[in-house]
Parts: sequence; C-alpha cells; structure tokens
Amino acid sequence: MTIPPMRLLISNDDGYLAPGLAALVQAFQGEDLLVIAPERNCSGASNSLTIDRPLRLQRAPNGFWFIDGTPTDCVHLAMTAAEFSPLPDLVLGGINAGENLGDDVLYSGTVAVAMEGRMMGRASLAISLAGSTPRHYDTAARVARLLVDRMRRSPLPPDTILNVNVPDVRFDELRGFAVTRLGVRHPASPVVRTTDPRGRPVWWVGAAGAPQDIAPDTDFHAIRSRYVSVTPLQVDLTRHGALDTVRTWMHTLGPSSE
Repeated sequence: MTIPPMRLLISNDDGYLAPGLAALVQAFQGEDLLVIAPERNCSGASNSLTIDRPLRLQRAPNGFWFIDGTPTDCVHLAMTAAEFSPLPDLVLGGINAGENLGDDVLYSGTVAVAMEGRMMGRASLAISLAGSTPRHYDTAARVARLLVDRMRRSPLPPDTILNVNVPDVRFDELRGFAVTRLGVRHPASPVVRTTDPRGRPVWWVGAAGAPQDIAPDTDFHAIRSRYVSVTPLQVDLTRHGALDTVRTWMHTLGPSSE
C-alpha cells in the first residue's frame, strides 16, 4: 500500500535548541517538514498568543525557524503567513522534556501546539517524554513516527488532538499503547517566597501536585505501567451535563432565553 505524502509542521515549547525537537525532526528526515519553535523555553505558556507587539522571525543554521513568541504564535504564523505555503497536513508538538498528564494539559505549551493546529483545521499530536530529566528521546521519536504513519494509512478527523505521553525507557521496554483519559492531580504546592540579590521579595510558583486520580484507565496509570498513553482531547470545555443545573440556578435572576 502506498503511503500518501504529508507536509508536517513541527513546533514545541522548550525552544528551538531543545533536544526533543531535534529528535522529533530527525525521526522525519526526508519528509516535507516545516519547523518553527520559540527562541526560548516557553514551558507553561499554554495557549497564549502575542498580540501586544510584532513577532520577529529568524532562521537558525540548522534550518529551523524560530520566533520571539509563544508555541501558539509559532503555529499561527506557520498556518497563516504566505511565506510558509503550502499549509501543513499535520501538526506535531514536542518532544517535550517531561510528561503532560492530567491537569498539565491546561498549562502545557506542547499541548497548545496541537490545540492551535486543530483550531486551524488540522489533526495534531502533542508528544511528551515522561520524567524530570528524560533521556530516551529516541523512544518518543519512534513512537511519534509510528503514530504519524498510522494516520497516513488511516486518517483521523481534522478536529483530532492526541496527547501522547511516552515512558522514559528504551523502546523495547515499552509494554504497548493505551488509549486513556486524563487523570487528576492534587492541588499544586504553595508558592515559595524568597528574596532577590537586592533583598526584594520574589515568589516562585510551586511544584505541580502529585497524581490523585490514577485509575487504570488514566494517563498516569499508563505511564507508571510503561505503556504509551494516547489521550484524545477536545477544545470544547463546556460542561454539557451542567447546563440544565445552571439554567435552574439562574432562573430566579430574571428572564432568560431557553
């Protein structure tokens, strides 16, 4: 079976010099690639878009493009600037240094790459390598390649967002793939107050909370069990089951449209 060609957009939130980005690009050498990443680490940037100043685009010696903006800026620029025509068929974010599990997806710039790709009408994947100091980027890159090749043979709908987390082990140590739901973390640690060299108070954001919901169908459980976690995400954050409850709750405030 002939695999149809695809143009791939690759970005990340760790910056254009990150080892995860290089590993992901290496996995797709020979493909039609467009690589645009932030010039610095933007971890935790979520879906932020720069609207208070222009963006500056530069090209690195290795051919990667980089901008003084956010991960979302990178995808938005790649998908809307005439310089980067034709449009990519698929958007890849990663490989992130560290997992994006459960509540992390609300803050993750890696996941934001995939979300912006979906907003622009393209199926997208966010790929993260678990661990505080991950090493096996080749494993995550190989997983990404397998998933993209699968999408070539059997395309998913254009509104698809897959959040992929890979255990930090050798590829032959993986136990397989698991389709999961997002788990839930405990609340984050409190901010840490300290002082700068001039004695002025500063605050560091506290560490993420430990896993709370680690049921067998969650992404947390999959990673702990050495499975690749594949979680389909959606942009619609509406809590549809609560609409009637809120309508009833609002009823006494005055007229409303049903």
